[in-house]
Amino acid sequence: MVQYAWLVPFLPLVAYVFLLVLGRKAAEGLVAGVSVILTAVSFVLSLFIFQAVGNNPHGNNTYVFHWLTVGNRVFDVGFQVTHLNALMLVVVTLVSTLVFLFSKGYMHKDDRFPVFYQYLNLFVFSMLALVISLNLLQLYIFWEMVGLCSYLLVGFWYFKPEAALAAKKSFIVTRIGDTGMFAGIVLLFLATGSFDYSTIFSAVAHGTLHIGWLSNNGVITLTALLIFAGAVGKSAQFPLHVWLPDAMEGPTPVSALIHAATMVAAGVYLVARTFPLFQASTGATTTVAWIGAITALMASLIALTQRDIKRVIAYSTMSQLGYMMMALGVGAYAYGIFHLMTHAFFKALLFLAAGSVIHAVDTQDLFEMGGLRKKMPVTTYTFLAGALALAGIVPFAGFWSKDDILSATLQSGHPVLYWFGLIAAFCTAFYIFRVFFLTFTGKPRVEEKYEHAHEGSWVMKLPLVVLAVFATIAGFFNSPVNHYGLERYLFADFASGTAGVVVKENVGLMAFSVAVGLLGILLAALMYWRPAFGGEKLSKALSIPYIISFRKFFFDEIYTFVIVGGGKVIAAIVDFVDRYIIDGIVSLLSWIGSVFGTMLKYTQDGQVQTYSAIAAFGVLIFIAIAVFTVGGVL
Repeated sequence: MVQYAWLVPFLPLVAYVFLLVLGRKAAEGLVAGVSVILTAVSFVLSLFIFQAVGNNPHGNNTYVFHWLTVGNRVFDVGFQVTHLNALMLVVVTLVSTLVFLFSKGYMHKDDRFPVFYQYLNLFVFSMLALVISLNLLQLYIFWEMVGLCSYLLVGFWYFKPEAALAAKKSFIVTRIGDTGMFAGIVLLFLATGSFDYSTIFSAVAHGTLHIGWLSNNGVITLTALLIFAGAVGKSAQFPLHVWLPDAMEGPTPVSALIHAATMVAAGVYLVARTFPLFQASTGATTTVAWIGAITALMASLIALTQRDIKRVIAYSTMSQLGYMMMALGVGAYAYGIFHLMTHAFFKALLFLAAGSVIHAVDTQDLFEMGGLRKKMPVTTYTFLAGALALAGIVPFAGFWSKDDILSATLQSGHPVLYWFGLIAAFCTAFYIFRVFFLTFTGKPRVEEKYEHAHEGSWVMKLPLVVLAVFATIAGFFNSPVNHYGLERYLFADFASGTAGVVVKENVGLMAFSVAVGLLGILLAALMYWRPAFGGEKLSKALSIPYIISFRKFFFDEIYTFVIVGGGKVIAAIVDFVDRYIIDGIVSLLSWIGSVFGTMLKYTQDGQVQTYSAIAAFGVLIFIAIAVFTVGGVL
């Protein structure tokens, strides 16, 4: 079955080509039906592949095909199925199928409905092809395709200036990280002569990476950090995080797909896929851990005050990706991937539930909602399941994976990072239940919007229910109940049988983290459900911290002033040099030539008298020079 893994990305590509041929006038039912069915078939195939890899953990699941020969270099393409990417295939195809189904109702009657599904299918194809890529060069090709599809989907409603700007911002910011990643891949090729994972990891293990004056350890650290730059851009980690909240200008199903299964997950997958390279450098892993912890805490603090329901969930994604990076940085490989899996389910659920709300009330402002529980019970309770999972409340999925990361961070000797994660967990529980209480409880704040609120059709409700089930039970896949099955499954990719930190269960730590989450929920309830004190009064009392959080730590303003403003200053200087110095010199030489040419033209009039006068004048000048400089000739 594993040899047919190429079919998993191929089927969404078939859907894309089919819809491209059908054109923009195709019926919505046909467009959505083809997309959902083919992606669902990919999901079923992924399940069989996942099982086959598990049953034969040491089998050869690499399929190589010759691509190019350049000089004495041979470049191959193909696909490779590991335990890591077998799991990724299942997660990506499952979430994508549900998002495709939900989009049928959400995008109903959109003028570019077929185009939307074309982009979605190409997006999913690119991510799946990235996952099973044989080598770093092939991965990079699909990595850039994922970025292109994200650009097309974020700016799908291109007639909105905000959407067009958000698409450009996401594309440009992620290119910064991608430039570093490409440099890292090139350096690895120069050091090993290959893009293949196995060759690179073997060179790392044997200490044979050398480039000129760079030592083996220097090459490992430098290339790991450069590759991590690509992950920082794609997974919206500090300081390249600023594109992700603006990407909410795209349709909500796009947000669900980007945040749960495709673009931002690609960064975490990249670090996990190249984990042996990172493991060999303490500097690289420390950087990954600290960047992840800072991102987790910073994003959770920003989410506390946002008014846009999608932006709150977007900052939540950024924070949870920080947890995953922190886990990989401290060596907790399995738990970072475990959180990637559980997060995919409850984050897709939260975004789709938010989409259901937006579809019903036609606003994204939390303070224009309220009381929707009676009108939208399915959305309410499925969102609640996602919120409990995100808050890390037992027994929901997020509890198991988040608690494993926090425990691994502390047990690996990083208490500061542990407290960063714990504070972020408190903030997470608070802000997601702030959203829940403002949206679904209390009285309607805008009566007109409330009156028109309603649940979507079954194609919108079914994905919510399915995802709510996974958000509730997915954590048990790697729990004592399952004898840590997912952990053992992932560790089979490593020759030693383990990869990094293995958590020793600590009931006290588990209870403490749950208590922190419950405390966050309690505070949100006291402020927004059964107000003991109002959020507005508290925000006034804490005006400076509130403003800092609401303005997102002023990162956009800082980047505008430093980078955009600095770029304009540099451009102005270059313009001045080009216009007045370089062009000025050229213009001066041109003017001098023109003046001399004008003067000389009067000496060439074709009259003998003029030539005689000039000759006489020249003789007089010669005589004068001789008299005054030579000392007298006459």
